[in-house]
Amino acid sequence: PGKLRLMYEANPMAFLVEQAGGAATNGQQRILDVEPTKLHQRVSVILGSKNEVERVTRYHQEDAAKA
Repeated sequence: PGKLRLMYEANPMAFLVEQAGGAATNGQQRILDVEPTKLHQRVSVILGSKNEVERVTRYHQEDAAKA
């Protein structure tokens, strides 16, 4: 997943993608549900169709469980 600034890059793109029927996550929660802690906070970003985002999220969760 890429690292983008939450307030200026990730949130606007997540809003557009979700309005178009897709999904946006950081691998753990929806981008739009992330509470900013700093003005220029960076977050991991996974954007795309709901099916693709769910698949990538599942891969990351399985990998984290192995570690």
